[in-house]
Amino acid sequence: MTARGPALVGRLAPPLVRLLARSWRLEVRGRDYGRELFEAGRPYVLLCWHDVLLPVMWHHRRRGISAVVSEARDGQYLAAFADSLGYGLIRGSSTRGGGRALRAAIRVLESGVPVGITPDGPRGPRRMLKPGVVAAAAVGGACLLPAHAEARLAWRARSWDRFQVPAPFTRVRLAYGEPFAVTGRVTAAALDRTLDALNAAARTVAWPDGGGETPTG
Repeated sequence: MTARGPALVGRLAPPLVRLLARSWRLEVRGRDYGRELFEAGRPYVLLCWHDVLLPVMWHHRRRGISAVVSEARDGQYLAAFADSLGYGLIRGSSTRGGGRALRAAIRVLESGVPVGITPDGPRGPRRMLKPGVVAAAAVGGACLLPAHAEARLAWRARSWDRFQVPAPFTRVRLAYGEPFAVTGRVTAAALDRTLDALNAAARTVAWPDGGGETPTG
């Protein structure tokens, strides 16, 4: 796939992407911490890598989450899709409006509303954790909830993140790392624990035969 992932989402338009998403056979492996926190009404920071944002957003739709979305052009495409799924929008990123976005995220968390952030977005490096998202959870008094998803068959963008668009009717696995709180200063140990939890969720949903590749080349 030569197109950038978010740009493809924008060209398909939210109604078509929602139609595609409804065909996915999505299963949660292990404990569904996302639903438990939603039903308990607890604020949390939902973390996932940028490349798996689409299926994670779909699974958590209409749960009152506010998503941090880049102000760049690619973010405009994702913002329209997120809005159509019932997400609140916090505009900004690590490269554009970052400080403003994190302050807004903290205010949202303090009001009791969960926030979704991609800790390696919007420009990467791929799957490299930025510390600001952990700091937002600590200051906002929320726990961190790492999540990951993988599709059995998916298109992959030729972009920095290899953005994943699951194919129609494919199986999609989703798993969580155990939610945890960060208190006091954001230490290297807290960052390591966050990264370990994200990687553990990724291992839980990995396809043993290397699934997740582009079905059409």
